Amino acid sequence: MAALRERCRPAPQPSPRVSGSRGTARRSWRATPWLFLLVPLGFLVLFTYVPVTNMVWYSFTSWDGLDQTKDPVGFDNYVKIFTEPEIFSVFLVSIYYLVAALIQLALALYFATILSFRTRFRNLFKGVVFFPYLLNGVAIGLMFLYFFRPDGTLDALVALVGVNDPPHWLGDPSIANYALAMTSVWRFMGLNFVLFLGAIQSIPSELYEAADMDGATAWQKFRYIILPGIKQIVGLSMILAISGALSVFEIPFIMTGGANETSTFVIETINTAFTFSQVGLASAMAVVLLCIVLFISWAQRMIFPEGKSDLV
Repeated sequence: MAALRERCRPAPQPSPRVSGSRGTARRSWRATPWLFLLVPLGFLVLFTYVPVTNMVWYSFTSWDGLDQTKDPVGFDNYVKIFTEPEIFSVFLVSIYYLVAALIQLALALYFATILSFRTRFRNLFKGVVFFPYLLNGVAIGLMFLYFFRPDGTLDALVALVGVNDPPHWLGDPSIANYALAMTSVWRFMGLNFVLFLGAIQSIPSELYEAADMDGATAWQKFRYIILPGIKQIVGLSMILAISGALSVFEIPFIMTGGANETSTFVIETINTAFTFSQVGLASAMAVVLLCIVLFISWAQRMIFPEGKSDLV
């Protein structure tokens, strides 16, 4: 009878204090990730969004960077950018770097495709192609400055094939931008090479085996397996190439300082702000460049929407 009474006794209910402590622990656990994100989000707002907001405000003023007062001028700075040829025409220099970027992408894709398969000394060649990207941009600029200077390395090389009166590679405005653009090809090809290489090696090997059984040629494998499989990476590389071509600064600034018609839009912006003390106009130029890059990013997402690649 005692055993029967013991069985019929209701189970003890948890005390309100225990359930309340569990709820508090659950709420604190949900808040923990936000505590970790608080510092990086604070730095992001402080060093990114606040300066961009100030830059947009400065673009509507005639501030010289020193005065306490910032006189509003409306859209005058933006009108000046699009109406004065000496400002907006420097965008034409970006065409050289855009063409060079397309050459760079083609070469990077070519080497990545070849070195993704069994090739003699492929690890050595991978290091050779990627190594320039690891170098500091200032060091590369100084190195190619000696390479292109009169009686320098390039002049010595072309003299071996009978060219005794070579042009001034960086002093002649008609060829200076070609020399700088080719330097950028050597400088940045390693980045795109690594992106393409990783994407190609992620494609399942069964697709290549099936293609071999069907008698597919190397070009057919590239066209119907590799290219569709790395479509997203190609789109990313294109947007990086176009954005980089519009915002070139490092190489021409170090090698020519923008002389001999090699000034880019970024160099012109910096000179406007710190040489001519027109911070308001320079801020407007920076806003225009930012809008162009954002538009290109949006267009890239429309042309290459995110999603799983379709391999045919």
